[in-house]
Amino acid sequence: MDMKIAQRPDYTFKYNRKLGRHGWLRLTPAYSVKLVSEIIDHIPPESFILDPFSGTATTGLVASERGLSTHCLDINPFLIWFGNGKCRNYSETELRRFEKGIQNSLRKFHYLINEDNWLPDIHNITRWWSENTLKPLAALRQAIADEFGEPGDEDVSALAWIAFCRVIIETSAAAFNHVSMSFHDDVTTYELEQVAYLYETVADAILRSVDKTLSGTACVYSADAREPVSVGDIKYSHVVTSPPYPNRISYIRELRPYMYWTKFLDTARDAGELDWKAIGGTWGVATSRLQKWEPDGVDLPLPLNTVVSEISRLSEKNALLMANYVWKYFHDMHLHFDRLRSNLKKGAQISYVVGNSSFYGVKVHTELLLSDSLRQLGYTNIGNRIVRKRNSKKELYEYCVYATWQEERLYKPSYFTEASGKRTQLALF
Repeated sequence: MDMKIAQRPDYTFKYNRKLGRHGWLRLTPAYSVKLVSEIIDHIPPESFILDPFSGTATTGLVASERGLSTHCLDINPFLIWFGNGKCRNYSETELRRFEKGIQNSLRKFHYLINEDNWLPDIHNITRWWSENTLKPLAALRQAIADEFGEPGDEDVSALAWIAFCRVIIETSAAAFNHVSMSFHDDVTTYELEQVAYLYETVADAILRSVDKTLSGTACVYSADAREPVSVGDIKYSHVVTSPPYPNRISYIRELRPYMYWTKFLDTARDAGELDWKAIGGTWGVATSRLQKWEPDGVDLPLPLNTVVSEISRLSEKNALLMANYVWKYFHDMHLHFDRLRSNLKKGAQISYVVGNSSFYGVKVHTELLLSDSLRQLGYTNIGNRIVRKRNSKKELYEYCVYATWQEERLYKPSYFTEASGKRTQLALF
């Protein structure tokens, strides 16, 4: 491996910060507008793109800005709501309502400051916000709810709540100087007028960023990427996406403050349940279930068996858990590639931005293992290229794995029936 490969911060979320809608909310695993643009630059205007791991809808928004049509899928209700709010056009009437609603909310906010306003049930909440900051945040939240209703509607009210999400993260002790979220040692206090000013400033920036009309269309739908998806019986010519990496960094961890404050989450148990449904999720209850997980007869490529066996034989305390984690991740991604075929046009091109991993010194070459799955499932023209060196361990890189789907006929799902039994090669533990 060439150790001179650059880290390329322009291929990360850092590049998105000042790009209008792309910079509304920070999510560490989000990939760069620049990288997505490079992937889709030569896609013909009549193409229909699929992003089966929508996240913050970067693919959908970049494609819309270029006049292309995109369907995005995600399993997280907050990200579905957020992505649709990010990717739609807003009428002049809606934007006037938004401006007026923001001013009304700020007036109500001052009257609500001494009320006993609702707070989310976040464990150790004062690690995130000081008690004196929580009071104006709760009052502001109630004022927005009184004016716009609770989050969930896919209309201009989404902009008001997205602005609030930005305020709660800006006033928190969350630190983004690591591959995932950590906390500053000191929790800064924000007074009423500071919170009001910040919210008005963020809302104004959002208003200015939606002024430009999107010439394409992008919609985000609720779907499990491991299941066949049919949105209007569309057959997609391109797939451009970035699934979770097999590195145990959970999206739920970073999304929790937004999801609790907007009531997309109520309890820690809910967070764990949602993470269990996601590919690569290991938050809360997902971890305990992972210990007992077994594959359901899926015929996986042999090289995965070697990697999983190597991890499982280590003397580390959590070796078996991590082996199961790797096993389940590639099992689920194999199911995804399998089911995806029924949604692709002949000649469809797919591009997946992924990262490799290391568990107790055992290298997990994601780019090669996913390529093995694609090959076994009948994809052609399979390859990968290094995108950048990641900021953490020296052996970690980001890749773009690509392939083509040539067959029009449907393959049978690549799993065994109960009568045929499970493959003995998978009986590792």
